Amino acid sequence: MNTVLINGTVLTGYAQLNDCAIFIDDKGNIGEIFNMKRFSQKDFPSDTVVIDLQNSYVIPGLIDTHIHGIGGFGTEDNSPDSILGMSERLADFGVTRFIPTIYTDSEENMLAGIKAIVDAMGKEKGAIIQGVNIEGPFISAKRLGAQNPEGRKDVDIELFHKFLEAGKGNIICMTVAPELKEMRTLALEARKHNVVLLAGHTDATYENIMEGMQCGILHSTHFFNAMSRLHHRNPGTVGAIMIQNNMKAEIICDGVHVHPELVKLLIREKPLDNIIMVTDALKPTKQRSGCLFANGVEAKLSKEGAFISKKDPSLFLGSSLTMLHGLRNMTDWGIPLPDSVQMSSSNPARIYSIDKVGSIIPEYRADLTIIDDKLQLKALFIGGKLIRDRFA
Repeated sequence: MNTVLINGTVLTGYAQLNDCAIFIDDKGNIGEIFNMKRFSQKDFPSDTVVIDLQNSYVIPGLIDTHIHGIGGFGTEDNSPDSILGMSERLADFGVTRFIPTIYTDSEENMLAGIKAIVDAMGKEKGAIIQGVNIEGPFISAKRLGAQNPEGRKDVDIELFHKFLEAGKGNIICMTVAPELKEMRTLALEARKHNVVLLAGHTDATYENIMEGMQCGILHSTHFFNAMSRLHHRNPGTVGAIMIQNNMKAEIICDGVHVHPELVKLLIREKPLDNIIMVTDALKPTKQRSGCLFANGVEAKLSKEGAFISKKDPSLFLGSSLTMLHGLRNMTDWGIPLPDSVQMSSSNPARIYSIDKVGSIIPEYRADLTIIDDKLQLKALFIGGKLIRDRFA
């Protein structure tokens, strides 16, 4: 079925086009983008469906590349059904593709988590599962954050190959501490298998990060969090990422993990092309009912909006962010919407080599998120198929 979306403001991922229409062909690809002055329904096949966007924004489908769970479904469940539950719930928040992220844990649990994600791929009714994100286990004991200390390991190439085998070619990325011994060997092996390594949960010195960059570690996990701090005598991981323009950075834009002014500082000082917004959301995010658990710990929302332990409120568990809420936060902080869209769609598609998505241009897949002027979801297209429709 052919579809034409009319009366929209299109944010292509790099530019804004006002008063536009978008033609989606029957294969689910973007056919043409044109000004409404040129629109005439007679120019399209008679069975073409016309949808009036009522001056909404059309943005490339949001891509969440670091997420542990949502809606009561989590990667820690080691269940394909839970991964598919994440897929359906993410569509409610404008996400068209995601990379489920497994925690550092026992070898058995990590392998089970990888297999569950792979088994769920291709069965989605919502956001598309792009592959597997592995957070650890080759990370620093000094910067574990919420990761399981019993799962942390020194570099183990044999275990890395077990992950690859379980992933069946679908391991997209992996968080590592660049300062660990044998990291160069791991980094070179990862490059052979097109696995993007991110510096994270690391106590690296500035020199350690530079050595990591030389062997291909050019990305970083949840910037500012669980990494060595900026110091005037040793810039650490934070300083290295800020100083080195080629070093890419994830950032959680919930206003809790990173102060809004530091988010704005990063965007001012670093090339925008090299910043990705992620949620790092946990299983109880937007859960509708029942007890809240995050990686086995009973949780509750803090007044700031992040998850903390119900039994020990001093124990910080992690994020309850959605991608749409992140866009709204950045807009509130004065960051232009086209910039935040680029961080949430175009950049992750490019950095993780996700083909034909992340931008609204002809011949790309029609993965489109439609939002109103309050940045609330109005509709969602995945591969040209209307998945969510809230115009009624």
